Amino acid sequence: MRVLLTGHQGYLGTVMAPVLTAAGHEVVGLDSGLFADCVLGPLPADPQGHRVDLRDITAEHVAGVDAVIHLAALSNDPLGSLAPELTYDINHHASVRLARLARDAGVRRFLYASTCSVYGAAGGDDLVTEDAPLRPVTPYAESKVRVEDDLHALADGDFSPVYMRNATAFGHSPRLRADIVLNNLVGHALLSGEVLVLSDGTPWRPLVHAADIARAFTAALTAPREAVHDRAFNIGSEINNVTVAEIAEQVAEAVSGSKVVITGETGADPRSYRVDFSRFRAAIPGFDCEWTVKQGALELADAYREHGLTREDFDRRFTRLAVLRAASDAGAVDDTLRRRG
Repeated sequence: MRVLLTGHQGYLGTVMAPVLTAAGHEVVGLDSGLFADCVLGPLPADPQGHRVDLRDITAEHVAGVDAVIHLAALSNDPLGSLAPELTYDINHHASVRLARLARDAGVRRFLYASTCSVYGAAGGDDLVTEDAPLRPVTPYAESKVRVEDDLHALADGDFSPVYMRNATAFGHSPRLRADIVLNNLVGHALLSGEVLVLSDGTPWRPLVHAADIARAFTAALTAPREAVHDRAFNIGSEINNVTVAEIAEQVAEAVSGSKVVITGETGADPRSYRVDFSRFRAAIPGFDCEWTVKQGALELADAYREHGLTREDFDRRFTRLAVLRAASDAGAVDDTLRRRG
């Protein structure tokens, strides 16, 4: 297929593009470039693509495309809380506009990167399935719910949206993010000797490696239409349903000499849920995630050491909110987070 991959210069896109290419697809990238320089380690060659803000896409960008994998977004809860109106503008309205343009251009499959955060304050001890009530507690998660609803309304006999509800990502990517839980805790452990947990450590988190997300999207891309059409799928593995305190213990084991420090200063996080991932395995026979949290912690620690992660980089280059604030202060983006020039 000829696949348009939005966010190809992001944390997940940089991992996914080579996986798609290796599977024989022609990848066309689309990215604003805001995080293209957040690099730690050798980069694979970027696919040919478009440097454009998601809000400024035209029909030209989806012409001749067989499928769209839509990753691009303001990509975490702190960013969403900082600028909720921009989160809805970019994550919701621009995403639905892209889908409409794609459908009108004859694109047949649209894989949307949603999130398990849509379950929010799920509560209870049962594993959450895709049919559970959606209880988003942040603008980021709320924007994902709205897009899923609007894509459902666009689905028809020719246009197949698929809602890939990723667990919280982890693992090394050449375009690193240090503001997601496992990546962050491993960095703190290496740089300070402490695995620093600000919550009380009790919330449940489902985690999934970036490479497993890439494999899942690649599998969904060519799955039989009847298996995936207009369906939501949790992406991850039950073995990686862990509490934040358990994640911290895994990190302490991976980073020799570090110790877990749970301050509890932010209290109990309402985002707590354990997730059932069996629907995707049933739809894609033979698929299963390959990475555990422990393996990911070891991989991250090795990559951070090998490529010389510094405190400055950890706090600024690889934290999305800090990157955007620096770009704004330097005049590189305007008040709407569009790049200047």
